[in-house]
Amino acid sequence: MLTLKTGNAGETKSLGEKIGKKLQGGEVIALIGELGAGKTCLTQGLALGLGVNPREYVTSPSFTLVNEYQGRVPLYHIDLFRLKNREEAEALGCEEYFYGEGVTVVEWADKAENLFPAEECLRIELTPLGEDQRRIILKPFGRRYREILRDIL
Repeated sequence: MLTLKTGNAGETKSLGEKIGKKLQGGEVIALIGELGAGKTCLTQGLALGLGVNPREYVTSPSFTLVNEYQGRVPLYHIDLFRLKNREEAEALGCEEYFYGEGVTVVEWADKAENLFPAEECLRIELTPLGEDQRRIILKPFGRRYREILRDIL
């Protein structure tokens, strides 16, 4: 586990970009945090690190539920905010993304944690500490994710 603090949105995005540069495809990133915690900002950085065109604005897919972006590997950005229960997440087909060739990022992942590959994911918890600062806790599950964290330090 690694705990970091970021001082502003730019630092949160930069952390995401560092992580994104280490991703190869097939990874699952579970984002947890309240509204405004920085989940989408971190995902924007992940997208940059994955080589998604910076002109393609990465937004939270709250209404579409899933956005796909093309980079060196696909980025599947899923938002479970509007879902009421695990069954709705299952109906969405989240699990199919977890085992694909792209990187799957799930906002509000705590709404369907039992769907995640238990031994292989990176759980990132974001907590606001005032207007701009964030506490970010990165919990790697699996060797690949521990290596990613080691490499970004």
